Amino acid sequence: MAEEKDKKANPNQINIELSEEVAEGVYANLAMIAHSNSEFVIDFIRLMPGVPKAKVKSRIVVTPEHAKRLMLALKENIQKYEDNFGEIKKTEEAPKFPINFGGTVGEA
Repeated sequence: MAEEKDKKANPNQINIELSEEVAEGVYANLAMIAHSNSEFVIDFIRLMPGVPKAKVKSRIVVTPEHAKRLMLALKENIQKYEDNFGEIKKTEEAPKFPINFGGTVGEA
């Protein structure tokens, strides 16, 4: 009964389910974007130092309209972040990774 009441109160509400596995997220430190006339393809990539191959960890395909909505949502959230924590500094150089990521270095 309560569910029916909620639907009547806000018929545009979407119930979103997030599994534990998806909630953990996937680390990516590079994104590549391509597009056609009908879609945008965003590849999220994990680039590791000393590894010649980078792996695409996730690919998201969206319509041009949704790509623009994503851009606007990112812009809004970046502004909120900077209002709270200060300006995000952008450098022109490639990110520098510690060679061992702070762990121990093995010898062969």
